[in-house]
Amino acid sequence: MSTTTPVPNTPERRTATRTGRGVNDQALRTMGQAVIDVEAQAVAALRARIDDAFVLACRHMLACLGRIVVLGMGKSGHIGSKIAATLASTGSPAFFVHPGEASHGDLGMITAQDVVVAISNSGETAEILTILPLIKRLGAPLIALSGNPQSTLGRMASVFLDVSVEKEACPLGLAPTASTTATLAMGDALAIAMLEARGFTEIDFARSHPGGSLGRRLLLLIDDVMLSDAAVPSVLSDALLADALIEMNKKGLGFTTIVDAQRRLAGVFTDGDLRRVLVAQVDIRNARIVDVMTANCRSIRQGVLAAEALQVMQKYKVNALPVVDAELRVVGAFNMQSMLRAGVV
Repeated sequence: MSTTTPVPNTPERRTATRTGRGVNDQALRTMGQAVIDVEAQAVAALRARIDDAFVLACRHMLACLGRIVVLGMGKSGHIGSKIAATLASTGSPAFFVHPGEASHGDLGMITAQDVVVAISNSGETAEILTILPLIKRLGAPLIALSGNPQSTLGRMASVFLDVSVEKEACPLGLAPTASTTATLAMGDALAIAMLEARGFTEIDFARSHPGGSLGRRLLLLIDDVMLSDAAVPSVLSDALLADALIEMNKKGLGFTTIVDAQRRLAGVFTDGDLRRVLVAQVDIRNARIVDVMTANCRSIRQGVLAAEALQVMQKYKVNALPVVDAELRVVGAFNMQSMLRAGVV
């Protein structure tokens, strides 16, 4: 009878196993692709489950007079925290509560005016089951995201949303992978469905993200970006070209406005205009600014969004613009560097 000699469990072999030195590059690619395939199938299977139960869950959330409270343990807790954050940033006030902490005082954060979303793949998570009777006693609607409709959580829920998966992407079937991805996708579906139902707009989104680039683009006014008062490059329409060049050099925006006695905009003179003057061999010391300026120039009205002003600059390929009021009086000026400093670009 033949026997197989066992491979010695040496430190070298343990190191090779831990570092994956025995696996080639193609095997790593194949493993990664297999995970994506399994998780993509799990998410695709959810489409058929956007049914009456999904609609009822949305109705409960839309009618909520309090907050949407999301519960979950372990990996489900991480997913729950993300779902709560997505809900809150898309017009549905929500927060995450750790079930373990809830049974030690944090349950007071949940009221009868709230809607509770409990996440448990098995539907038998002990920390969630402990507080279910108290949630039911409050009368708060309970929405379950679970893979087991016959579980305790599934039976006690006001609405059951099926996020079960055929298999996990983990080859051992142990690490939550496809199941957490499916749960996150279902949470996103709820959040975006309600965003649409509430008529939530870009401006609403920006109000909850004032520190981000989107918030700056959608909330920042040109008045917040522009230079004003003495910092605005400006000469009167009876000035000489030489005076305009001195003003441009002093203010450093690459242009100057030309205004009448009431500070109404008559035109601008830019670096590009200066190049054309030099090519035409104009007498810089004695030429009048009104003879070489760009009349009927582009300007932007005060009070508009900085992002709108940026669009004008990009459309007409200009690097700077004057800002005017309703009577076309110059009240400010800005250039592309002003936009960059403000984070609009």
